Amino acid sequence: MTWTLPEPMLTTPVPRPDLPPGAAAEPKWDGYRALLARYPGGKVLLRSRQGTDMTGAFPEIRDAALAQLPVDTGVDGELIVWEGQRLAFERLQQRLARRGAGALAAAHTWPAHLVVFDIVRLAGTDTTGWSYRRRRAALEGLFTEQQLTAPWALCPSTTDPATVREWLTTWMAAGLEGVVFKGLESVYAPSVRGWSKYKVRATEDAVVGGHTGPAVAPRTLLLGRYDAEGRLCYVGRSTVLPQTAGRTVSGLLSPATAGHPWTGWTFSAGWGSRESLHVTLVRPQLVVEVGVDVARDGHGRWRHPARWHRARPDLSPAVTPPFEPGPG
Repeated sequence: MTWTLPEPMLTTPVPRPDLPPGAAAEPKWDGYRALLARYPGGKVLLRSRQGTDMTGAFPEIRDAALAQLPVDTGVDGELIVWEGQRLAFERLQQRLARRGAGALAAAHTWPAHLVVFDIVRLAGTDTTGWSYRRRRAALEGLFTEQQLTAPWALCPSTTDPATVREWLTTWMAAGLEGVVFKGLESVYAPSVRGWSKYKVRATEDAVVGGHTGPAVAPRTLLLGRYDAEGRLCYVGRSTVLPQTAGRTVSGLLSPATAGHPWTGWTFSAGWGSRESLHVTLVRPQLVVEVGVDVARDGHGRWRHPARWHRARPDLSPAVTPPFEPGPG
């Protein structure tokens, strides 16, 4: 091994999806950020944004790198798994812990793809100092010359604002999270937040079924919606409430009565975490308005915490949108 993969270049959130002058846009996928290197001597490294070695968990990506990538080449992209017509982040997460025979079986059942959006080294040449425009041309050339096929996928790139709007209106159901903007003349700067990211968010109503923190000042809210059979289904948890919001909500909540639908449930402290929350259940009577992004798990729940907007004591839980289960 004669070189190491750079730290990934990072993004800064922006509030609007407007394509900046002198920039290109790329879709933001719901997956794992991953950098991959093919070294001389048959060595392949697939590394997460945090530096975790994921090579053994995704043998189909490793084998494809050995079979199709030039030696001494490194790329940056997003690991994804398709399930039907959507990206299934939960399948990707399940695969991360598997190795050996388990990883091979998972690769057959839930094959991963690497959507490549940048190139950091090409056949022994460091490309991080090249402009985005030049790196993009080199990346497209790599796909053409090597005739790269699945599990490789070339991430789309555009300088057309109309195409960006089309992505944000027609691709969301499949698991597109938003768009990333990159200056055409910008270099690949490791660890620098030199790219911009617009993440699609929607305002939604949900019913409060419980909370963390003290009753006089709830810290986070556990949210639900009713399904077609009238059952309160858990859809997600809020971010930490502002102090004023916590005090407001406290006065609108009532202790749970016997037969609460979530009695005996255990709630995880976070996506993929084994830590359990200490939860106080309440009567599911208060509707709140929250901001959520498009990421869902296989059960139809919001994968990321919902941002607090406001309480809606004027609304009945019966008028909130129905729970829509996912395919999992």
